[in-house]
Amino acid sequence: MAEKVTISVIKADVGGYVGHSSMHPALMEEAEEKLESAKRKGLLIDFHVTRVGDDLELIMTHQKGEDDAEIHELGWSTLEASSNVAKSLKLYGVGQDLLSDAFSGNVKGMGPGVAEIEFEERASEPILVFMADKTSSGAWNMPLVKMFADPFTTIGLVISPVMHEGFRFEVHDVLESRKIHFDCPDELYDMLVFVGAPGRYMIRGVYHRGTAEVAAVSSTQRLSLIAGRYVGKDDPVLIVRSQGAFPAIGEILEPFSFPHMVQGWMRGSHHGPLMPVSVPESNPTRFDGPPRVVCLGFQLCNGSLVGPRDMFDDPSFDEARRQANLAGEYLRRHGPFEPHRLPLEEMEYTTMPQVAKKLEGRFEDLEE
Repeated sequence: MAEKVTISVIKADVGGYVGHSSMHPALMEEAEEKLESAKRKGLLIDFHVTRVGDDLELIMTHQKGEDDAEIHELGWSTLEASSNVAKSLKLYGVGQDLLSDAFSGNVKGMGPGVAEIEFEERASEPILVFMADKTSSGAWNMPLVKMFADPFTTIGLVISPVMHEGFRFEVHDVLESRKIHFDCPDELYDMLVFVGAPGRYMIRGVYHRGTAEVAAVSSTQRLSLIAGRYVGKDDPVLIVRSQGAFPAIGEILEPFSFPHMVQGWMRGSHHGPLMPVSVPESNPTRFDGPPRVVCLGFQLCNGSLVGPRDMFDDPSFDEARRQANLAGEYLRRHGPFEPHRLPLEEMEYTTMPQVAKKLEGRFEDLEE
C-alpha cells in the first residue's frame, strides 16, 4: 500500500503592515528560512509560504499524519519567529493570533487556524488551498455546499458515475463542541437547517460517500471562543482535492463567482461580501475590507508542491469583484446599523460588551 501524504496549512495574523492591510516581506522571508531548514532536516517534503492580507500562511507537506506534534511545533515556532520580526519593525497587532506563551503539543486551541488532510496520492493529485482574510470560519459553508451538493454548480454530481452517489459532510457545532454527519443529497435539507447559520455550525470536512475518501477539510477555530474575548477575525483556510471522484477545478472555483455575505470586515463586527482576488490584490483597505479570499492551486508529485498557480488571477472573476464592490458600497451606507453591523447576539463576541457595561445602571424599568 502506498504511503500516505499529509498537507498541513497553519496560519496566523502575526503583525500587519500597515495596520491590518497587508504583510511586510520580512515576515515571509523569516518563515521561508525556518521551513527550508525543516525541509533540509527531512521533517517536511515540501512547503510554500504565502499570505492573504495580514495573515501568514504556511502550506506544508509531510508524512507525519494529522495532529503531529513535530509539525505543529514547527508551525508554531515559525509563526512566533515571524512575530518577533514584526515586533522589531513595530508592526501592528504583533502576535495577535498567538494566544499562548508556549507551545503545548498542538496549535489547535492556541490561536492559529489549522486545516490538515491526509490521503494516498493519486496518479494525478490537483489540490486547491483557499485562504481568507477579514472573515470568520463559517465563510466556507456556502461554497462547500455548492461544490459538493449543488448540481447547478457541479455538473459532475449529475453526469459523472463516480460522483453520482454524493458526499458526506461533517458539521461542527462550535458553541457546544459537538459534531454531526449528513449524507447528501439525501439529507441536504436537514443539513441546510444548520449550516445556513455559519456563525455556529461550520462544515469541517467533506468525504466521498462511496470510497470514504476525504475531499475537503477546513479550519473551524473561532478566536473569540478560544480567548473568551474579541482578539481578531478567524481568517479561515480550506483544502480541497479535485478531479476524478471529486469536483473539477472549475466546479470548485465556481461558487466564488458569487461574492456571498460573510461575517467579519471592520473589527470583526460587520457583514460584507467575500471578494475573490489574486495574492497581490489581497490588501483589504476600505474599512479594513471588504473580506478577501485567495486560492492557490498545486499539483502534488510524490508529496512535492508543483506550483502554485494563483487561481483567482483571472479576468473571469472581474464581475464577482465588481459585484463585491457594489454590495460593499450598499452595506457601508448603513454605517452602524444592521444588517451591515452584526446582530446583537454576534456582537457579544466583539468589544461591544465593554461599551454596554458602562451603561448598565442607566436603564430604568418602563411604567406599566
